[in-house]
Amino acid sequence: MNSERGQDMSGKPIHLTTQSVEETQAFGRRMGAVIRTGCLMALNGDLGSGKTTFVQGLANGLDVPGDYVITSPTFTLINEYPGRLPLFHVDLYRISDGEELENIGFFDLLSGEGVVAVEWADRVAQELPDDRIDIRFEVIDDVRRGLEIRAGGQTAGDLVKRLQTALERKI
Repeated sequence: MNSERGQDMSGKPIHLTTQSVEETQAFGRRMGAVIRTGCLMALNGDLGSGKTTFVQGLANGLDVPGDYVITSPTFTLINEYPGRLPLFHVDLYRISDGEELENIGFFDLLSGEGVVAVEWADRVAQELPDDRIDIRFEVIDDVRRGLEIRAGGQTAGDLVKRLQTALERKI
């Protein structure tokens, strides 16, 4: 995994390139390991760019039991997993406005202590709180993925700082 140093609170993102599915999962695991309180992660990128793969690693880092299979909630919209902090995996591909978000109970998730990982978050970006981590996934080739991580707000900024430290230490 290759990374560039970025200043999360100044708006300068952290850039990573993962070389395999396993590295994308390992990045998610590292992020999950440094999370200490509930947060929102807005995951964006084309189909097959690594969003669900990242969430699989995130679940591992949050100590979700290994007998849970982490899959995209494309049709169920929200999957919940128990862990050190609850993980809510949300897929908004079929959602287009705030009213639909309200109807599925999305805003209730944000008021809890869980980690909310939202695929296709750009579809409703204007409805999301500013205090969040945005991760953009880009397909480079069949196995490599480019990731851009940007924090907005204090809670997200603190998390990205801990993540940057973990990446530098190769934790």
